Amino acid sequence: MRLLRMRPIRVVLGWQAVSAIALTAIAWAGSGSHAAVSAALGALVGIAAAVAFAFVASIGGSGSAGVALLSVLRAEAVKVGLMVVLLWLVLKLYQDVVVVWFIGSFLLCALILSMAVLVREK
Repeated sequence: MRLLRMRPIRVVLGWQAVSAIALTAIAWAGSGSHAAVSAALGALVGIAAAVAFAFVASIGGSGSAGVALLSVLRAEAVKVGLMVVLLWLVLKLYQDVVVVWFIGSFLLCALILSMAVLVREK
């Protein structure tokens, strides 16, 4: 869990939360309640993947560059796998999903996660 205590991942999770709230509000105002739920679910898929990545990366070792690289690759595999499973679950179980808002908010949160490298530790 040490990675969740690091500033870059906390900042990115905050950005994701703000974008999720904003997109949900915009979807609600523009397209109704099903669009808002779809936008919120898409953002939650991205946020859950970010938390899973941070958790799996933090439990790996960092004794050498090779071990650290394997930890990050394992975390990336878990993140992508979780994204695929959660996207499939939402599309399968939520019959009234508005795909544009769902995929759009998911992609925005995934893009924000990739910006973690731009945040400095201080």
